[in-house]
Amino acid sequence: MTGDKLTHMAITTSDHNEAPVRVGIVGAGPWATLYHAPIFSACSDTVVAGVWARRSDAAATLAEAHDARAYTSFDDLLDNVDALSFAVPPPVQASLAERGARSGKALLLEKPLALDLESARSLARVVDETGVPTQLLLTWRYSPRVRQFLDEITGRRALGAQARFMTGGLLGGPFATPWRLEHGALMDLGPHVIDLLDAALGPVVDISARGSRSDWVNLSLRHESGAVSQAAITATCALDEVRAGAEVYFDDGVGTIDTTNLSVSAASTVASEFAAVVRSGRAHSLDVRRGLYLQELLTAAARDLR
Repeated sequence: MTGDKLTHMAITTSDHNEAPVRVGIVGAGPWATLYHAPIFSACSDTVVAGVWARRSDAAATLAEAHDARAYTSFDDLLDNVDALSFAVPPPVQASLAERGARSGKALLLEKPLALDLESARSLARVVDETGVPTQLLLTWRYSPRVRQFLDEITGRRALGAQARFMTGGLLGGPFATPWRLEHGALMDLGPHVIDLLDAALGPVVDISARGSRSDWVNLSLRHESGAVSQAAITATCALDEVRAGAEVYFDDGVGTIDTTNLSVSAASTVASEFAAVVRSGRAHSLDVRRGLYLQELLTAAARDLR
């Protein structure tokens, strides 16, 4: 969920002469319109070759904006693209991505993979069976600022960390969608926060949650390294600006990262690295398995909130 927009964005990538990767956009809602379609239109390594959505009128509007073709059939989209970029609710993604994988298409997947653990596991199994390459859209992790932060703290023994992601996105607006309203900030914002803490402090071996799924969630994580971390998440606080980021504490100081509105700075990397994934046939380091790992942690935390 984000409030930033992609405007006047220019993406430059490699100088090779390969034909652009033909990306099919699955979905035509706010996130497809604000992010998925624009980043692939702006990247020299990719082209938006088609759009499919359950609402054919929305698909047609989005396709026209990017000189692409709108498809009324998901199968027709599969026949005319090299890869799929998903911007649909998690349960829709889980089922359609399996079909895409069985058709041999590379997959750019949103978080969470699904709304239940078994569906996420099923998708991961199909990806393993078919061998299609995947990439997971955790926007913070594609930001140069976040990558530099993680590089700088690599090898240092962390004592612990604190993280936050505070928005008012569920109070109204384009991202107050049914699945987000039902499942709350944990499923929507939680993947970003848990992933960042895991990347900074190492694998999570235990997670617990307190609070209200619909209003405020406090997470406590124990890492394999012995470090512990905490996070606070909400999407129902009226704020002028999103507040997000983390502090990682060491015995000799603290490392701080502000992750507010990093989607634009990450856009060129998302698109160019997905093109490389498609061309190489090799999964990104952030792939469906990363998504399944995060889904397992989200599921464990969600049990505490029932």
